[in-house]
Amino acid sequence: MRTAMASMKTLFPCLLWGLQCVLCRDVFLPPGTLYRVAGFPLSLPCAVSGYDGPRTQDFEWFLIRDDAEGRQMGVVSTRDEGFPYAPFQARVKSGEVRVERDSGDKVRLVIQRLRADDQGKYECYTPSTDTTYQGNYSTTVPVKVIPDTLQISFSRSLSGQPVPEGAELTLTCSAGIQSEQLTHLSVTFGKRGEAGEASESGVGVREVISIDKLLAVVPGPAYRKRYEDGEITLEKRNGEAGVDVYVMKMRAVRPPDTGAYFCEASQWIRDPDRSWQKIAQRTLDIGNLTVQRLAESLSITSSPKGEVTLQVGSPLILTCEVLGLPSEVSSGLLVQWTKKGSESGGVAGSGGVEVLTHLNSSCLQGATQNMCVNAQVPSHSETLFFMLCYVKVEVARMSPNGVVSWGDDLSRASGGSMEKVAEGRYSLKLFSARPLDSGVYRCVVSVYAGERNPGVSTPATLTQRSEGVTVNLKSKDVLVAAVAHLPRGPLLKRGSTITLICNATVTTTGPAQAQVQWLRWPIPERGGKKIPSPAFDVTLPDPSVQKRPILVAALMYDGVAKIYTNGSEVSVERLSAGSYRLRVHAATMEDQGVYVCHAQAFGQDPHGGWYNTGAKAESNAVTVYLYARAADLVLIPLVIGVSSSLFVGIVIIATVTCCFMKRLARQRAIK
Repeated sequence: MRTAMASMKTLFPCLLWGLQCVLCRDVFLPPGTLYRVAGFPLSLPCAVSGYDGPRTQDFEWFLIRDDAEGRQMGVVSTRDEGFPYAPFQARVKSGEVRVERDSGDKVRLVIQRLRADDQGKYECYTPSTDTTYQGNYSTTVPVKVIPDTLQISFSRSLSGQPVPEGAELTLTCSAGIQSEQLTHLSVTFGKRGEAGEASESGVGVREVISIDKLLAVVPGPAYRKRYEDGEITLEKRNGEAGVDVYVMKMRAVRPPDTGAYFCEASQWIRDPDRSWQKIAQRTLDIGNLTVQRLAESLSITSSPKGEVTLQVGSPLILTCEVLGLPSEVSSGLLVQWTKKGSESGGVAGSGGVEVLTHLNSSCLQGATQNMCVNAQVPSHSETLFFMLCYVKVEVARMSPNGVVSWGDDLSRASGGSMEKVAEGRYSLKLFSARPLDSGVYRCVVSVYAGERNPGVSTPATLTQRSEGVTVNLKSKDVLVAAVAHLPRGPLLKRGSTITLICNATVTTTGPAQAQVQWLRWPIPERGGKKIPSPAFDVTLPDPSVQKRPILVAALMYDGVAKIYTNGSEVSVERLSAGSYRLRVHAATMEDQGVYVCHAQAFGQDPHGGWYNTGAKAESNAVTVYLYARAADLVLIPLVIGVSSSLFVGIVIIATVTCCFMKRLARQRAIK
């Protein structure tokens, strides 16, 4: 028992002393030894903890020089302006030596330009504000001042003369260090805003690319994408006497690259606490860069100028010339020829240039890139609503690597050519011009400045187009007529074959063929629009409700049949020179509707090729209804569960109905 009491008496003072130590004052400096370079800043952080009194503590700095035999020298104090010793008084007064406060209990000693005699042991002391004097009130760290051996130079500066957009830029900087201590070197190329803009708009410094202290290449935030695309590179080359050469290249400069460029070399060291510190830095101005925009010099011209009139079958030759490309810039060119309808708004067959294309399935389905609108086109018998497309198509293009491709009209690939006849000069040839070749042609050029073979996703530096060349083609007078009718016969029922005849005639000189298309609208509901005709009245769908017809089938000018519906079996054939038949086999209720025959005239040029003359006609509308079959009428009451006691009545109704339907059919056949 006495032993336990003795142990408690011994343990209690130890616990009390430990608690006091936890709460005692402590001063912190970075572990040393620290190496810093003469002529460059020294920044020593000092912090105090575990103190009593106000949150804002005072700090005093002392220096014990290596040759002072332990004598302290006052450097600077936060509470006493007369604290500095004579060697530091002027430096403290000028601000070269000062204390910067990070917080109430954290400060840093800053010496703006280290001198060789600043080497020694630095002590950070905190005057006591505690009720009892306990803990550490100061600590020290050794600082070694090493000589400045950082070198930086360049072999050629920027002249300040304008550089064309897309030109290659190469900047060279040499840098090195020769130190007995293990230090690292980093080199950065940067830009100070655009020329004449830094002082006005406050544009800051931008880091372009650097090799960091661990020899990793690091692009600036604004240049990361260009670095990843290989547009900007930085290479380190071994030099002489420890001075290496750093080469930065921009494959193609852009207008935002305008500005004042510099090279910055920094010397780094790793302190005992494993943190990296920049101990020296030098910056060298390389010069100003002014990038001249390509848009200021580029121009695209096409020839012949203005308007060209040709006979059908004649060759069409257009030339595109790219002017103002800088000779010192290697640029890829994408050259396109586009065509759109004449701005005069003429209609085929009226003496003007055709603006409206033929009615095709892609237009009807809204899949074309051209602008489709509702339009009223007069025909020989009536006015019908259908879709027409204003054309703006690509005729041909030549990619930067010289590959030629043809646009919407693939048949031109064998009937024309696109060539590069000279540097910056391109020709488009159509060996035998057709009426649908009429229109306004433009040469569109996309320039990839500094990119001889750009990737698919590479954006063009600039795209410009030439003035339009209007091409008119004199064609023969062509008249087209189309009449559609439903042959007389039995009433059409679900499952019957719908037969429609279209008589299409083409009147012209020379060989000609008709191309026939069949279109169908649903049977209009109440509210549909009635359109008068000299022969009869036909109710067509309200265009605001049903804007597009359904393309059922077509018989091309060369005899090829095309079926566009996925429902019933459909066939189309040519019965005679001007008679065309459409048959819908095993018709369903979806096949009934308002049918229209659309005929186009194709002529033959002197070279034997067929072309669309642009002449067209729309037939009258034919309405097709499908009647219910007798078997359907019989099955209706059976489906809904009528009792067998009504069987006799059902037989009577079915018999009367069948007789009535046969009588109607005989009357229709007599007429």
